[in-house]
Amino acid sequence: MSMSLPTSLPEITLAWQNFIDGEKPDNYFVSPNILDSWTRCMNDGVDPYDGSSHDILTNEELNKLLFRHRDLIEVARPFMKKLYEFVKGSGFIVILTDERGYIMEAFGDEKILQEAQIITFDKGANWSEKEVGTNAIGTALVERTPLQVSGAEHFCQKHHAWTCSASPIHNRQGQLIGVLDMSGPSHLTHRHTLGMVVAAAQAISEQIYVQEKNRGLTMAVEYLSEIFRAISDGVMIIDKRGLLAQINPMAEKIIGKPASELIGKPIIEILGGNLPFNHKVTNDFKAYSDNEIMVDTADGRIHCLSSGVPLIDDEGAQTGGVIVVRRMEEIQKLVNRFSGAQAQFHFRDIIGNSPEIAEVIRVASLASSGNSNILLEGESGTGKEVLAQAIHNRSNRSQGPFVAVNCGAIPRDLISSELFGYAEGAFTGAKRGGRPGKFELATGGTLFLDEIGDMPLDQQVALLRVLQDRKITRIGDDKIIPLDFRLICATNKNLLIEVDKGSFRQDLYYRINVVTISMPPLCRHLEDIPALVDRFIKTIGHKLGNQNIEIDSEVIECMQNYKWPGNVRELQNVVERLINLAQGDRITLQHLPSIIHASEDIMAAKTIVRNPQTTSRTNERAKKKRMDAETEYHEILKQLTKHGGNVTDVAREMEISRNTVYRKMRLYNIDY
Repeated sequence: MSMSLPTSLPEITLAWQNFIDGEKPDNYFVSPNILDSWTRCMNDGVDPYDGSSHDILTNEELNKLLFRHRDLIEVARPFMKKLYEFVKGSGFIVILTDERGYIMEAFGDEKILQEAQIITFDKGANWSEKEVGTNAIGTALVERTPLQVSGAEHFCQKHHAWTCSASPIHNRQGQLIGVLDMSGPSHLTHRHTLGMVVAAAQAISEQIYVQEKNRGLTMAVEYLSEIFRAISDGVMIIDKRGLLAQINPMAEKIIGKPASELIGKPIIEILGGNLPFNHKVTNDFKAYSDNEIMVDTADGRIHCLSSGVPLIDDEGAQTGGVIVVRRMEEIQKLVNRFSGAQAQFHFRDIIGNSPEIAEVIRVASLASSGNSNILLEGESGTGKEVLAQAIHNRSNRSQGPFVAVNCGAIPRDLISSELFGYAEGAFTGAKRGGRPGKFELATGGTLFLDEIGDMPLDQQVALLRVLQDRKITRIGDDKIIPLDFRLICATNKNLLIEVDKGSFRQDLYYRINVVTISMPPLCRHLEDIPALVDRFIKTIGHKLGNQNIEIDSEVIECMQNYKWPGNVRELQNVVERLINLAQGDRITLQHLPSIIHASEDIMAAKTIVRNPQTTSRTNERAKKKRMDAETEYHEILKQLTKHGGNVTDVAREMEISRNTVYRKMRLYNIDY
């Protein structure tokens, strides 16, 4: 702290006069701070015989200044009043300025305040060093330290009757935000005056810090409260007795009761007895995550995941805990969304204007608005899953998952765990934490069981029970999980024949066969081939970077004369082959696979056209060749289906080499 208290006022006055006259005063009588300030004032051209501030804010500018520093003023005002109480009646005033020296607040006797106005020592006036010369406020701003200026130490002569003590005010970051000053008659100068001002300035700084901290805490509480209310999970806070203390709106929604009915109740009573702690959480509540619980709500029992963390005070004692509850249905929706369990196709993706396809779309559109089970019948490759996805996307479950299961592709010993899920430790190799089954994952959406005719009989019984009860129990678990899904089944078999054979349960057949939709084979709506080919050329050509490719009308005609045993899927594969093999931007007859139109058939047809008298021997030979090729194609496709695509088993069954099988598959464009 730097203070200036003259031992002989006449000597200070003489030093000031000598300095004004251009002589260097004796440093023994003038402190270095004061001498440095006088030098700055002289260099800045301050008039030593003036002393009045000419930089005075307008009312509008002053109001803006006071508003901007309202927090500092509110904090400082009580301390200023206290300081004034100590010097009341002695001619002193207490001043508060901003960081530039503009006066924002003043307390003092009415008479002394009026005298101060003579030298514009009033609100809105700038008392920086450059404006009014050496003074406690302005010089403290320059020196960044508490300072006392008395009598002739002031650079301007009009101030020699005053003594001023000022201290900078800093915030917690060390920034100078204002100055506190106490000024009065110079003959009442006392060294303790500056100490009082410094103490008050420090108290103001501390109070500002406390206020900022409280404001920060208030904002943090408000933010946390907003998060608590807006978070998509149910959050509950319990006390050390295990009683519910707070609950957010989402938890109220999950449980189905308002906070007024839940606050103060034991959490065990609200969430059930499967929580991993006793009714009292003191010294018992350990952090846990993703515990599966069944919660009895106003809408029935629901399946949830629960996580929790204890609340610990400063002394390490448990004061309660925070419990987060999530509906399993919402978690499954999220999992399905990122795992691809979503329907991509809509009715607009089903191509065709034939009466057969129009009828399929009409019936499917009507069925999509309900919630009844649907059975899709049709040969492989007719587009049953595309239709199933279109039905889902038009239903009121379109925002839910679309979970597809191929019953013929799942090994028999895994189908139960795949459909029903399992608990941790249910069998050797079971994943830690267990795993939900397809029934659970489809909750809120659609479950599509493809090739339902290949489901084993014992699993048919289980499926029938699920459809009747709409709830399951995971393998190795005892919790009953409610379900909410729509079932769409598909088959390429005649299920009534399978019922007669005893390989499909009659009661299950009538359970799933509420609405039956038959997908026609491609050979029954060949008029749709041009539209289908056009769509495939656009979509496949886009992927392969060849969108401008054209196809000869002869190729379309030839395609419409083919039986297409592989249906739309086979047509799509053929178009992809044509795009890959076509040179340039045109597809011609020569690009067609031999199974569809052998080169010998083309030549025979041309010969017949050119010469109607030609014997039918050539035509008959071409027809026989085509029939043999189709027979061979169907046999290879049948064996591949029978052996699940295992080429070695197909070759052994047909008594040919594996290379021959591969060659025939390439020849007939079979992509199994």
